[in-house]
Parts: sequence; structure tokens; C-alpha cells
Amino acid sequence: MAESRIERDSMGEMEVPAAALWGASTQRAVRNFPISGYRFGRRFIRALGLIKHAAAVANEKLGQLDPQVADVIKRAAREVLDGQLDDHFVLDIFQTGSGTSTNMNANEVIANRAMQLESRDQGSEGSRDQGGTVGIHPNDHVNMGQSSNDVIPTAMHVAIVEALRHDLLPALEKLQAALKAKARQFDDIIKLGRTHLMDATPIRLGQEFSGYASQIAWSGCRIRSSIVALHELPIGGTAVGTGINTHPQFARRVCEILNQETGEPFRETENHFEAQHAKDALVATSGVLRTIAISLTKIANDIRWLGSGPRCGIGELRLPATQPGSSIMPGKVNPVMCESVLQVCAQVIGNDAAVTYAAALLGNLDLHTGMPVIAHNVLESIRLLANVCQVFEEKCIAGLEANRQRCEELIEQSLAMGTSLAPIIGYDAAAAIAKEAAQTGKTIRQVALERKVLDEKTLSEALDPRSMTEPSDRVLPTSG
Repeated sequence: MAESRIERDSMGEMEVPAAALWGASTQRAVRNFPISGYRFGRRFIRALGLIKHAAAVANEKLGQLDPQVADVIKRAAREVLDGQLDDHFVLDIFQTGSGTSTNMNANEVIANRAMQLESRDQGSEGSRDQGGTVGIHPNDHVNMGQSSNDVIPTAMHVAIVEALRHDLLPALEKLQAALKAKARQFDDIIKLGRTHLMDATPIRLGQEFSGYASQIAWSGCRIRSSIVALHELPIGGTAVGTGINTHPQFARRVCEILNQETGEPFRETENHFEAQHAKDALVATSGVLRTIAISLTKIANDIRWLGSGPRCGIGELRLPATQPGSSIMPGKVNPVMCESVLQVCAQVIGNDAAVTYAAALLGNLDLHTGMPVIAHNVLESIRLLANVCQVFEEKCIAGLEANRQRCEELIEQSLAMGTSLAPIIGYDAAAAIAKEAAQTGKTIRQVALERKVLDEKTLSEALDPRSMTEPSDRVLPTSG
């Protein structure tokens, strides 16, 4: 069997692998961009399939596309969106800034697969059957009413919305529920608060975890807000936003079909020039992902600090032991799940820097030419965050335990316990007690009893650590 075949496009002939569904334009890009080995993932390819399927349906209903041609294009596009043809999407992320190469990759794959479905010979310019009918053309038929300049940004929005909705949001919701459950579980455990990394007044361990749960809840809110802007699609703007060579109803029809397929309220943008010339909605979305990474950094860092030790650190938490921590130190167990989270967060923050730089540098005049790298980095950030949230919840948060004894010991030793004495005996007197405790190694309670600044009952009430965590319900004892 032949190892290759000849395909043709407007620039001439190209030799293409015999089994490949792509054509000459894609093959040129394969040769032009052997850069990274990074490829568009499943979400983006699915979005391209959705758009090409919706375009064929819309063009058929508008009388622009022959029903027989539309039928096989729809079937081939359905195979793309279902993931059956992923191996034929072969282009590097670092390519033409409009994503034209990837749009043509989709057009050629769908055209050739459609002709296979019609039992015709492969060939991008189409074959002629005995009746003289022209075959399915990647530009004339699959790309009808479209341009790479509106298809690629539309695919970006569709892919990112679906990734946020179906991948990241469920992972965040699961993590939030786990943190909220820990907040309830740990609510009766009083521990030392810390500000500036120094001892502070007591706090309940459950209160700390309620803060983490709230951070993740806000992460979900920010994602849902960013999705609203992403529902506006550039489709129908074609080359520069004017809609040249497309039916005036095409964009609305495509959006209706996309909504049926995805369950999302996509709509044609109110201003095609903003939608195609700039990428502000994606910059904002990337910023939300960066914020989520910062929230997760706070949570993972706190948990590994609180679990440090186990004997010579803080040691207020016991983290699940997931694997041996050292090749040389027997019995050592490290907070590896937290470390995994922190590394993902570093990558997401770096991805956001790439998105920001590309959006600013490459958004020139009437087309944004940084779309592939923006799409790749935003989708990669979503994928990484979704995956790491899931394993963090399963392998760390769910198995966290509190060291109640350690929490109680540290509270009693803390000089910050003297804070509750200040409203009763005055700041200066309380400070003197704290200084003596620091110099002698005694506790605040011991020094206060020795100095007889309060009777034992009043002192016990003042130094009750739980009452210090409930200031709204607390009634201050008096000195007399």
C-alpha cells in the first residue's frame, strides 16, 4: 500500500501520509511549526467539531448548503466532537496567531472524512463521481460562512466554558464540601492563632477551615461570573468583524444549535469588532484562574505548616501518609499532596503571565494573533486546577486529623493569652505579666495567679480560650 498521497491547495501540491485525513494546508503547517509538541486537547477539538456541525446545520437551513453535502459534513463533524478523529489534529500550539492552520486542519479532516462517508476518494479539492458532482471542499463547504478569525475565538469560548462548567466547577464544589465538613468536624478544637507567623489569640480550628471553604466558594462565584462574558461568541464576524461572505442569520442560527448541544446560553456578540480584535474576556478568565491558584496556595501552604513536625514543628494537624517521604530517612512522611497543589499553582500563575503578555502584545488592529497560545494556557490551567483539586480533596483533605493535645498545649503556653486580661486590668499590667512569663518560662495563668491580679474564678473566665474565639457572645468579666 502507498505510504503517502498527493493533496492540493491554493499553493500547490503536498505529500500527505496515506492514512491521514488532513490535507495540504495542514501538512504545510506540520512542516512549518515543529516547535513544542504541544497539541490542542479534547475540549478544544470538541468545540471545533461543535462549531463545524452547527455551521453545516445552519447553512443547510438557510439554503446555502446542499442537503446531501450538509448531511455528510454533519456526520463527520459529529465524529470530531465525539473524539473519534483526535489523532488527525496534529498541529503545534505555536503556529499562525489566528489559528488558521488549526481551522484548516478541522476543515480538511471533516471534508475528507465526509467523502469517506460518501464512499468517495480522498482529496481536498474533491473528486468527481460519475454524475459529475463536485466533492466536498474544506473551504467552500465545511468552512462556509466562516473565517479562522471568528471560528477560533468562538472555539476558545465554547471549549473554555465547557471546561469550566464540567471540569473545574465540580472539582471546586467537591473540595469546598470537604473543607466545610472539616470546619464542622474541627469546630470544638481550640488552637493558637498566628499573625506575622507569631503567636496570637486563640482560634478554633474549624474557624480556620471555614475560611478555606469560603475561599473556594468565592472561586466558584468568580468562575460563574467569567462564564457570562464568554457566552458572547464572535461567530459571524468572518475576517475582520464585518461579516463578509456570511448569511446575516448565520451567527444566530449557529448559536441556537450550539445551545442545543451544550445546554449553555451562547449568543452572537453585540460587537464583532471587540470580540475579534481583543481577548479581554479570556484575560479576565485567566485572572480568575490565577486568583484560584492563589487561594489554593494559601490553603495548601497553611495545611502543610500546621502539619509540620510531627514532633518538632507546629504539629496541630496530622496529614494522611500517602507515600514514603525520603530515600534516606526511615519513617519520614512529607506533605506531598500540598506540594503538588503548590506546583500546579505556580504553573497556573505562569500560564496567566503568558496569557497576559500575549493578549497585550499580539492584539493589534483588526485581529488578535495570539489566540492559540492564549487558548492553550487557559485550558491547561483549567485542566491542572481541576485535576489537582480532585486529588487534594481525596488524598489530603478527606483524611486530615487534628492533634487536639498539641493544640491545647500550645494555647496554654502562648503569651498572647494575656490579651484577654487587658480590658480588665489594663494594657500595661497585662503587658507586664506577658513579659514576666516570657522571661521565666511560666504561663500567663501562672504569673497572673502569683501576682493575684484577679481572683481565681475571674481569671479562669478571662483565660477561657473558647470564649476568646466567640467575641460576639462573650461577656467580659470584671475585676470587682
